[in-house]
Amino acid sequence: MSSSPLSPASVDGEKKRESYDEDTNPVVKEEEGDDFQLLTAENRAAGERSLVRKLDLRLLPTIVIIFLMNYIDRVAVTSARLQGLETDLGITDVQYDTVVAILYASYCPAQVPSNMILNLVTRPTLYIGTCVVLWGLTSAMTGVTKNFAGIMACRVFIGLPEAAFYPGAMYLLSRWYTRKELAFRSAILYGGLLISNAFGSLIAAGILSNMQGKLGIAAWRWLFYIEGAITMFIGFQVMWLLPDYPTNTRWLSPAERRLAQVRLAEDAGEADTDSADASVFDGFIMAIKDIKVWIFMLMTCSQLLGLSFINFFPTLTGTLGYSTTITLLMSAPPWVFATICTLIGAWNADRTGERFFHITAWWWVVMIGYIISLSTMATGGRYFSLFLMTTGYCGFTLTLVWVSNAIPRPPAKRSVAMGLVNGFGNIGNLMGSYIWKANWSPDYHQSMIIALCALAFASILSFVIRCILVRENKKLEAEELKLMQGAHRERIEEAARLEGITFDEAMRRRKGFRYLY
Repeated sequence: MSSSPLSPASVDGEKKRESYDEDTNPVVKEEEGDDFQLLTAENRAAGERSLVRKLDLRLLPTIVIIFLMNYIDRVAVTSARLQGLETDLGITDVQYDTVVAILYASYCPAQVPSNMILNLVTRPTLYIGTCVVLWGLTSAMTGVTKNFAGIMACRVFIGLPEAAFYPGAMYLLSRWYTRKELAFRSAILYGGLLISNAFGSLIAAGILSNMQGKLGIAAWRWLFYIEGAITMFIGFQVMWLLPDYPTNTRWLSPAERRLAQVRLAEDAGEADTDSADASVFDGFIMAIKDIKVWIFMLMTCSQLLGLSFINFFPTLTGTLGYSTTITLLMSAPPWVFATICTLIGAWNADRTGERFFHITAWWWVVMIGYIISLSTMATGGRYFSLFLMTTGYCGFTLTLVWVSNAIPRPPAKRSVAMGLVNGFGNIGNLMGSYIWKANWSPDYHQSMIIALCALAFASILSFVIRCILVRENKKLEAEELKLMQGAHRERIEEAARLEGITFDEAMRRRKGFRYLY
């Protein structure tokens, strides 16, 4: 990786020249055929603000809505359990745990090839939109199942198209936003998941309390029919709402597409493109050779095991002793609280560029929540602990952001790394499906001890990644200092004299890429 900022000259092989005005802001002169456009520093800043605003208003709401439906569809089975799903299908507690877990058997391994496909295709809008339609259809089909085998088949097949979305959406965000814009946008995306736990419970409460016996159909079946149909409708809209890549998005002007490419190239010190001769498997090879990817994978698996209560949240809320409707309504506020915490934490992470504490500290809050639950069965204390437990996802929100920051280029490697980390990480959810056993209720002490230990281990791995990135930054700095010796230093001093600036300021301009930790 180059350690110096990239001139826009390397983007798409087009002719460009870059100079600096008196305020050290880039002045880019573009050449397209016989037309020249002088982009001043002021116009450049205004153009970036306009581009980011346009993306924020179109890209972010779309993926938030998709993510909301993604999790509502995935965890609908937990709400349906409260209204007789197990009885109607004749399944046992162990079989129910398998129904929850089996989704991850297809969801986890499918994420890497899905992200490889996403990096390969030129129209990710069509790919992601098709996957949304397919999982909506599969979710709706869950409502017609008659036995354990039927619901197992639906859960296996819903995991395949769902695998395309979260790592794919994070990869798509990384193709549009800079390092210090990405955390807050990813938090908005993941806020869709957290809010979905709130809205999902509210929607489920409304359907389950009002649709029982309508047209002779059980309420839990209506839950799958209605939510699946809504998801399919949204999937068709996604195909034109989402952007493709900065090189070919149809609803951006050529100048906006060029600017989108330049700003990312400058942010990472090299163009956000793969080499012309790179195959789809090259990124996979590069990713598995990077030790950071393996540590991220293990860390994410451990943290999701520690946060696996999410698939049993209505059940945990049910231990407070209220009716089904009240239980579902009480499940919503903790997730609203977690969403607010997520947005605030990610905003600060973008402002500071810090990653370790903005991820790991939230796990420590969850551990406190587990300790409270282990210490009391009082309704107030238990319910308060649920609020603390949900904040753990404030840390998970930034996990793939940190992966994108730590493994920024080339895109093929980054896309595979994000797929590997999220795919392997969700094995933690699969394992977690078996630690919240019904015969451990209502206190779930064994479950919470396992989850607490998993978060402690994830914290250690997170610190190891931080140490690796600190070391890498020191290496980059040492390499830059070597380049500043002898004749090269003399050229910088002469350039600084001609520009009327100090040598230190000239050095600051030349400071290259650094990992965020």
